[in-house]
Amino acid sequence: MHEDNNTNNLKNFKKYFMSRQNLLEVAAYENGTTETNSNLTKYGEWYGLNGVKWCAIFVSWVFHHAGYPLGQIDKPKGFHYCPSGYMHWKEKGCFTDDPQPGDIILYDFHKQSGQIADHTGIFVRWIKRGSSFEAWEGNTSKHGDTDGGHVMLQDRYINSVRAFVNPEVYGYNF
Repeated sequence: MHEDNNTNNLKNFKKYFMSRQNLLEVAAYENGTTETNSNLTKYGEWYGLNGVKWCAIFVSWVFHHAGYPLGQIDKPKGFHYCPSGYMHWKEKGCFTDDPQPGDIILYDFHKQSGQIADHTGIFVRWIKRGSSFEAWEGNTSKHGDTDGGHVMLQDRYINSVRAFVNPEVYGYNF
């Protein structure tokens, strides 16, 4: 019996890892995508809310297309407003101090604005643990803008993070 539990745990771990890897591959495939006009994207079209800031819509799209939809947050397809995502996952107890590849990042770049989160992305890996990391982001630019119109891999620093989120959509607990 003990051996069977270990075998099942290993199978679950492989599924868990592969699902997160699949999500990152979906995000990576979108690298270089740009909006066609002022915030018009295929992500907004899919979500049903085009022409608005779309970083959260991009995150929702990636999770959905990787097979792990976020579910109802702002709308049935996920979230489009970073503060809504922050409050949703705070209430559900999904914040983590140890982000894993495929976790969601909620940023607070403009701390003086009074918002609790103003941008979002998907955690890829630590560059320097506890200091800097890589993230896939939508509606950003090479200058780090939070409304930059591109999908790209960004290097970010921990001091800009409001919360790391394990959205609990992968379905494997150990």
